[in-house]
Amino acid sequence: MKTKRKFWRYIAAAAAVTVLSGQIAIAGPADNYFSDGLEKHQQRRLDEAIRLYSKAIDANPYYTMAYQMRAIAQQQMKQYAQAISDFTMVISSNDPLFKVVGYYNRGVLKNMTGDYAGAIPDFTQAIEIDHRMASAFFHRGIAKSKIGDLAGRLEDFREASRLGDVNAEKWLNTYYPGWREMQLAPVPVPR
Repeated sequence: MKTKRKFWRYIAAAAAVTVLSGQIAIAGPADNYFSDGLEKHQQRRLDEAIRLYSKAIDANPYYTMAYQMRAIAQQQMKQYAQAISDFTMVISSNDPLFKVVGYYNRGVLKNMTGDYAGAIPDFTQAIEIDHRMASAFFHRGIAKSKIGDLAGRLEDFREASRLGDVNAEKWLNTYYPGWREMQLAPVPVPR
């Protein structure tokens, strides 16, 4: 639940930045389509929401929040390839709040579809933008586990737990009860 709240905080912050940066300075067709799409989205009428977000994007191809919300609706409909494409458009935004949400969500989708090696760089980018994003550490740890990097998983879960991710802490307490006192091997420095 805490992860979902943090995700929606990122969405709200990205929306606020969009409004304050002037991307939605004047109400126009794109904004009207977006607002209608958001209403349909909240009603769980996802096909209609996607159609309206698409119209907003057609009216304004730089409408990052419309890409973001369309990707979320596509993800909810299990249209993963389309959602990944839209999150890629979100990442191309110049706004760091959109970028971090885009990288994080694209990484989650890659994990969901089994592209663990592709998810790791996305979570790493999200972490580089927001060093305190516990959920990115947690999900990167899952991806590392799936590709066999068990030491990397442990390191990421420890950092996620330190930052407040309760799922990582529960996992560590279950499988590594003395994890807080454990010393990790030093990470080799590339030459």
